[in-house]
Amino acid sequence: MAKQLLIYDTATPVNPDTHRDVSVKMAGTYAFARNVNSVPIVAAEFLAAASDCVIVFAGTAEAVFPAVLLGLEPDHNEYLDDQNRWSGRYVPAFLRRYPFVFAQNPETDQLTLCIDDTFEGVNTDGKGERLFDSEGARSSYLEAQLSFATQYQNQYLRTKAFCDRLLQLDVLEPAVANFTGDDSQPRRLSGFFRISREKLKKISPEVLGQMFHNDELELCYVHLQSFNNIETLGIKLAANTAKGQSLQ
Repeated sequence: MAKQLLIYDTATPVNPDTHRDVSVKMAGTYAFARNVNSVPIVAAEFLAAASDCVIVFAGTAEAVFPAVLLGLEPDHNEYLDDQNRWSGRYVPAFLRRYPFVFAQNPETDQLTLCIDDTFEGVNTDGKGERLFDSEGARSSYLEAQLSFATQYQNQYLRTKAFCDRLLQLDVLEPAVANFTGDDSQPRRLSGFFRISREKLKKISPEVLGQMFHNDELELCYVHLQSFNNIETLGIKLAANTAKGQSLQ
């Protein structure tokens, strides 16, 4: 499973002194996500992500967070074509937020908007969208990115509460994905968790009622339903492998 900040090489706080003349040009490709086989998602994304992605829970028995599988092989994203364009139906917000991210001060819990300065679209040539105007005020583009990151953070907290409930109820179990590798041999991807249907059925009616009213029960079943997309991911792997071989 991918580490949460794998696509970020740096996280530099955005400020008018450092980034006064900086612009960001998004090329419409996701080359920065080429080498990740999973990324985190928040609760608000479950329905859209489940259209063609597998939703799992990554982490440990003490702390988990939902993620979508983007590949079945280590360090490879099957949802990108040979020009690094997204080939799936839904692009996770974690990737749409890039190159911006919130960093938290462990002493004060204060959040600071940061940018990955190593992103190829970050420049001082005036290409794309400026972060600050000539007087050092935030541009409308930066305000929009700050708003998006804030919404993401709010959803992150809601999703963490959902995950904490799942851990408390002890309904998660280790899981594996079975698929055929590029050598046509059966393989298994492990290192993640899924909700146990049997354990879910044993939750008390009172708690199930609470989960129904706050939409957490829906999230559970959307997650389980998404495992039907393992086949879709396997087809992408086979197609991308065949395409790669044909280009050699």
